[in-house]
Amino acid sequence: MQRRSFTLAAAAALAAPALVRAANEAVPPAGPVKIVVGFAPGGGTDVLARVIGQKLGAMWNASVLVENKPGATGAIAADYVSKQPPDGNTLLMAHVNSHAIAPALLTGVRYDPRRDFTPLTLVGVTPNMLTCAPAQKARTLPDVVALCRERPGRVSFGSSGIGSAQHLAFEMFKLQARVDAVHVPYKGSSALIVDLLGGQIDYAFDTMTAATPFVKQGKVIAIAQTRLQRARSHPTVPTLAESGFPGLDAASWYGLVGPRGMAAPMVQRMSEDINRVLALPDIAQRLDEFGVEDAGGSPEKFGAFIASEYAKWGRIVKEAGVRADA
Repeated sequence: MQRRSFTLAAAAALAAPALVRAANEAVPPAGPVKIVVGFAPGGGTDVLARVIGQKLGAMWNASVLVENKPGATGAIAADYVSKQPPDGNTLLMAHVNSHAIAPALLTGVRYDPRRDFTPLTLVGVTPNMLTCAPAQKARTLPDVVALCRERPGRVSFGSSGIGSAQHLAFEMFKLQARVDAVHVPYKGSSALIVDLLGGQIDYAFDTMTAATPFVKQGKVIAIAQTRLQRARSHPTVPTLAESGFPGLDAASWYGLVGPRGMAAPMVQRMSEDINRVLALPDIAQRLDEFGVEDAGGSPEKFGAFIASEYAKWGRIVKEAGVRADA
């Protein structure tokens, strides 16, 4: 019995270095690599994919391109990637919309975010922001609520699409404030901001990633943010939770995934490389400027995070009674 235990222990000791060597010796994808984004160019998801893709391309000595497949709040892009070969050449910049909200809200979503993808690394979590144009007179949360009550069913709030985290943030705000307001969905942040600045909509729930450059330029006013704690990059912008909406937590997140069935050594190599990119000083600074926090980690940790977000948002959609045609 002792001899058998010793033999098993010895085998395990010999196997462990072999596994480490396999991960270290795994080659990156041959390329060209596509990072598919489920939103139009110029939005927060697109910006992060391009910034990270450029660094990965240099690290892998391969072409890394961003391909935009907007529609259905990221579900079209996710469905496409789920059907690609698991060779590492097609990745998805997964998003809270595609991997947590859309499966609970939209009919026709055929993929399972927990089983049909290979998690690589969480790129980060960011609040959404309630914003308005400088011409808007009601610029504080109490004033926005008062305006909605004065003009029931006439004040408009844009989001990056039906079933997006921004849409859900609006629905949660509307429910807790007990107001009637109009939801105007877009296919991403670019067109949303254009219409906000042009006065076609009154307010917007947008990702902090997309809104930050316009806030810094003074073109957009940040009214509130949607995580429970204030982002380091926007310490003066109050959270909805601290402004009379207790527990309101509607953050967006991003992460890189591939199709199901990718080889473990390649997954480990790609995850380690993505983590190295996220730790680069210039990338870390960009992420911080955009309010993106909690970046990095293992594939296993990201997979568990996706599963927890899938359960959380499924519950919120059900409890809030949100419909895809809202």
